[in-house]
Amino acid sequence: MKLTFRKAIKADLKNIIEMLADDDLGSQRENFQVPIPQSYVEAFAAIDKDSNQELIVVEANNEIIGTLQLSFIQYLTYQGGVRAQIEAVRIRRGYRGQGFGERFFQWAIELTKERKAHVLQLTTDKQRPDAVRFYENLGFKASHEGMKLHF
Repeated sequence: MKLTFRKAIKADLKNIIEMLADDDLGSQRENFQVPIPQSYVEAFAAIDKDSNQELIVVEANNEIIGTLQLSFIQYLTYQGGVRAQIEAVRIRRGYRGQGFGERFFQWAIELTKERKAHVLQLTTDKQRPDAVRFYENLGFKASHEGMKLHF
């Protein structure tokens, strides 16, 4: 199946938020409703105007079937290197387990290389063992211990 990868537009928000909310963890933290809450609209506007952010959707048969966000972080270590962070990865229910996620990641990896990042990193919730296996199969290594402080 032919896939189209593109930058998300405001009209995609409904589909993106719906996918983010469509699992056990996402349903607890997202607020999918129509109309889309203003907080999502404002976040999209901030992401859209930031050249270091790439909110991407993937389409198949003119339907949005996945989303992810790539953030490019400039820092001083690694001799002024750029690190890419991938977040909010989702494939629409009904398309999971068919290789679309792997194809989406291969595309994101190439974009990361084009942007001259030296590493692509991600975090995944420990309550998502299938996601951990998926990322490990793509070559990601659990090389660091991650910590968070929620407010």
